[in-house]
Amino acid sequence: MVGMHNLINRSLTDVRTMAELPARRQMIAVADFIAEVHLSASLEAEVRECAFIVDPVDASLGICVDRDLLLSALGNLLQNAFKFTRCHTRVVLKAFAAGDRVLIEIEDSCGGLPAGDVEQMFQPFTQNGHDKSGVGLGLAICRRSVEANGGTLGVRDVPDSGMHLHD
Repeated sequence: MVGMHNLINRSLTDVRTMAELPARRQMIAVADFIAEVHLSASLEAEVRECAFIVDPVDASLGICVDRDLLLSALGNLLQNAFKFTRCHTRVVLKAFAAGDRVLIEIEDSCGGLPAGDVEQMFQPFTQNGHDKSGVGLGLAICRRSVEANGGTLGVRDVPDSGMHLHD
């Protein structure tokens, strides 16, 4: 039921993002937000047979964001990480302050990215991995959702390990 609820909410948020509706920002506690994400994403990690590790989050950390847009982006990013990480490895989620910004990072164990332009993976209808389920819109929608919240979404390749997505 939790997975179905998250799927429906992410789909509705994706439609909002594609329609370029204005963000509805509110102050949220990052630790509570990450705990909610941890609960729902743990089920997917279990199905994909990988460990899901969430680093502790400073309880005093808060951000002013459109919660639904950020939840959709983070859910899609985690789903992507679980999809491409190798079986019996791990996905790590971190959230922390860096100056006047909050960074949320996801590290997977996909083995590294294929050679080429890393930015291409954020283009609509792009699928680079072996698993071609989906239509290749996830990362493009994630980037739009993060940017609607005043953030940036990028990737850092870690050869022979995986990649770090950060916003």
